Order: sequence, then structure tokens, then C-alpha cells
Amino acid sequence: MAETEIAYEKAPIRTTTRHVPPEWIDYNGHMNVAYYTMAFDQAADEIFEGVLKIGENLVREHRMGPMALQTQIHYLGELLEGGAFHCEFQVLDADPKRVHFFMTMINGETGQPAATYESLTMNVDLEARRSAPYPDAAQERIQRLTAAHAGLPRPAQAGNRLGIRSNT
Repeated sequence: MAETEIAYEKAPIRTTTRHVPPEWIDYNGHMNVAYYTMAFDQAADEIFEGVLKIGENLVREHRMGPMALQTQIHYLGELLEGGAFHCEFQVLDADPKRVHFFMTMINGETGQPAATYESLTMNVDLEARRSAPYPDAAQERIQRLTAAHAGLPRPAQAGNRLGIRSNT
């Protein structure tokens, strides 16, 4: 992914289209919740490595990389065996150590959201096992993408609290 073509557009970044493998199907006949987490994690890795350059290569070169602090998934529709899907990635906020992002998993057959994923990650120095600022070049890329996404509508599920809503 070329930085000037994809990384800093004023639109969510679309990941590679994938298909639900048979081993991801549970006894209800649809994709199991554990595999939504894995699919979102792999989609985030695609963006972190290919666009923001804060993924696996950062770990190899600088012995630091992003770790999840908190995530929340909303399941909005089913994905079935063989079904195509992709994710759309949007940065909500960032600082020198953290990235708050949101992804929507899109069902390739219907074009409708299948799930959403909100996450807060922190850069961790793998030698000290403590948080650390991203290298300057990474911070610049993160801030450029954050600025590009600043005008996007905030996703409806972003920041939602978990709980049972009372009708009384």
C-alpha cells in the first residue's frame, strides 16, 4: 500500500477481502465469535504493517510494537462458510504512545456491516516491557492518518457502554 494513495485519504481504509474458512464455523452454522476477533486482529495487522508501519517490522527493527489495551466487538450480522468480507479501518484518536481505532467488518455478499471492533492499543518497548512513544517517523504517519480521519463521522458503536438497557 503506497502511503500517498491509501494511508492518508479522508476515508476509512479498506483491507483485503477474505473468505470465512470452514474451521471458523460453529455449531450454529455461522462464524464463531473467536474468529471475529482473529479476523479483526489480522485486519489491524494489515493496516499497522502496511500503512502505519508499526507492526511486525517495527518489532524486529526497534523491539517495540502495539499491544491491545481494550477492545469491544458488536455483532451485527452473520457471516457464513465461504462468505466474503473485508474491514474498513478508521483512526478515532492517537497520541505518541496510543492509537484508538475503529473497524467495520463488511459482508461481501450484502454490503452490510457484519460486526464492528473498537480498540485502544499502546506501543510497548519489548525489552523494558513498558509503554514507550512510537519512533518519530511512526508518530508522523499516525498523526497524518488521524488528521485525515478527523472529519469522518464517528461510528455509532464507538464508545458504547456495555450493559442491559432498561425499558423502565
